[in-house]
Amino acid sequence: MNLKKIVKNKVIKNAGWLIGGKIINKILAFIVGILTARYLGPGNYGLINYAAAYTTFFAAVCSLGINSIIVKNFLEFPDEQEETLGTALVLKGIASLLSAVMITGIVYVVDRNEPVTLAVVILSSLSLIFQIYDTFQYWFQSRLQSKYPAIATNIAYIVVSVFKVILLILGKDVRWFALSNSLDYIVAGVFLFVIYKKSNGKRLSFSIRKGKQLLSKSCSFIISGLMVSIYASTDKLMLKRFLSESEVAYYSLASTLSVTWAFVLTAVIDSMYPVIVEKYQTDYASYERKNRQLYGIVFYAAMLMSVLIAGFSGPIIQILYGEKYLGAIVPLRIVVWYTAFSYLGVARNAWMVCEDKQKYLNILYPVAAVSNVLLNYLLIPKWGASGAAAASLVTQIITTTVLPAMIRPLRPNVRLMLEAVACRDLRKNKKTRS
Repeated sequence: MNLKKIVKNKVIKNAGWLIGGKIINKILAFIVGILTARYLGPGNYGLINYAAAYTTFFAAVCSLGINSIIVKNFLEFPDEQEETLGTALVLKGIASLLSAVMITGIVYVVDRNEPVTLAVVILSSLSLIFQIYDTFQYWFQSRLQSKYPAIATNIAYIVVSVFKVILLILGKDVRWFALSNSLDYIVAGVFLFVIYKKSNGKRLSFSIRKGKQLLSKSCSFIISGLMVSIYASTDKLMLKRFLSESEVAYYSLASTLSVTWAFVLTAVIDSMYPVIVEKYQTDYASYERKNRQLYGIVFYAAMLMSVLIAGFSGPIIQILYGEKYLGAIVPLRIVVWYTAFSYLGVARNAWMVCEDKQKYLNILYPVAAVSNVLLNYLLIPKWGASGAAAASLVTQIITTTVLPAMIRPLRPNVRLMLEAVACRDLRKNKKTRS
């Protein structure tokens, strides 16, 4: 068996572990999520998602954009992997702790007369501190060993699922469910670290030099991640401020259902990321073809699932969640189309890193964030959760295709996406590097 086939088999196995692990996780999360939503009702379920909006917003700050460039750093500097990993953990840990403190301060002021809301948000924000251990999964990913983080996350999901079922049986209040969301990251983080040590992971170290190196490459992704968080969180925050927790629940439920299956896209993207980076260094024609293949898979898989979900949105919500959540049907029919454009944007990160075009994210995402805030401001008071869904869809289309087409250095990527949608040159690449 030649080297090409060996690499191909490793990629397939790597994707298999990623997809298989996420299937188990999603099945557990989906079943327990249905039971939890039915038990809590729209009000408390909306409160949980309101708290999650804060953690989502600050998650971009906590990651410092390092997640988007660390795999490339592992591959470029194989002798510095322990230093890279240790430095990333320290930097992200400091950012996460500060973010948790900031969230507490903000909610204390904004929701001062709502002690339950404050408690739920504080308990949910603990997850930020333990999310830093996700960094280990990128180390395994760079070595095409995704089965290890898959095992760790599966164990964490099982533990937390059992814990949530116990909460349901005991009839605990919403604060316990907020704590369970943080427990997920705590358990996963512990197991990832243990598996890292069992996999002959060497002692980690911190370096100011490495910190500067990582931050110099990731700073654009910090801004872009923050902008993404703005339009991923603002809708829920504005729904609660303008309307109620129930509207947050309807929109959150629609958003969750629309991407329930999208872990498959994440697994495919994560598995192909190292291959695309490697092809960029060795074979540019193959590199472009791999990008087109990735975009094609993401787009057509997302569109197919969107048609199915939109067509059966009514029965899906009524059967799974009950009549209390029928207000989520129309938002689901709108926001489900968001998935194709959202994951094209995720898949684009490999191209952005390889081509060193990260600086243009400083244009794309601020414009998108401002657009989303304005659209939410205009549409939410009139259409509630449906308005938030429409704002998210339009924003994602602008970010992924419209705005990049207006920026000359990003047009080659838009071309690759359009060629992928048109199913052009997916097998035999006729392009050569200029």
